[in-house]
Amino acid sequence: MSTHDGGADAGSRRAAGELEGAVLAVLHSAGAPLSPGTVRERLGGDLAYTTVVTILSRLHAKGVLERARAGRAYLYAPVADEPGLAARRMATVLAAEPDREAVLARFVSGLSESDEQVLRRMLGAEETGSD
Repeated sequence: MSTHDGGADAGSRRAAGELEGAVLAVLHSAGAPLSPGTVRERLGGDLAYTTVVTILSRLHAKGVLERARAGRAYLYAPVADEPGLAARRMATVLAAEPDREAVLARFVSGLSESDEQVLRRMLGAEETGSD
């Protein structure tokens, strides 16, 4: 019994990230706020209800989901679209680094030429807009 539990614990961190992604995908595709039970059903029903509630609560605490009370439960919905969530993740990683300039320099140096051109256009448009 402990061997099975140990195996589950060993992969739980990666599994939690994968589950968060799956929950977000369900909520984005729904187009409307969902209850934990509905999220669980759309994920295939294999997870415990409490696991789904924990994932939703964590995503809400991270600011990724908004929730509204519906009777005794909550309905959850994403606060941003996929690009907005990716931008939030990038900002969180950047904020945690002591040398932001070095991180940004490495990030930009790793961009493809087309992505770099998009970034240059965006930054140029901001400079032009502020003049």
